[in-house]
Amino acid sequence: MTNKSAFSDDEWTIVAEAPTSAGMLVLTAAHGGTFRETMALSKAYAHARTQHDKSELLDEIVGSKPQVDRTHYHSQAELKSNGLQHVRDAMSLLTTKADQQEVDDYRQFVLTVANSVAAAHTEAGQEVSPPEAEAIHDIEAALGALTS
Repeated sequence: MTNKSAFSDDEWTIVAEAPTSAGMLVLTAAHGGTFRETMALSKAYAHARTQHDKSELLDEIVGSKPQVDRTHYHSQAELKSNGLQHVRDAMSLLTTKADQQEVDDYRQFVLTVANSVAAAHTEAGQEVSPPEAEAIHDIEAALGALTS
């Protein structure tokens, strides 16, 4: 099992912040619902805590307050580009340090966060707006293919 000690401090920051970066990409994709979407992000972490002992890596990530990248971006495009790179960097680190099940569990957690944020607020009569769906698609691409 992989835990925080397998990573340098900088590496751990990347791994710990990528799920919230994905959530922020969805949250900012369509304007509206920010409070509900932020709460959904927190609830995704709380729910993951109930899955205790299924993944040491995820237990360490969700065992503390969600880590958020505090960089101030100058545009939505810059936020999107850097957020997706953050997810890709986390996946790159995990594929070299964690076993395949942990990598898959992490991918699923990041997608759960993103989907929870998207579903938290109905926009224009849609549970998931087209901009949110596009953001999720981009996150899926950054995460790479899920293996069964």
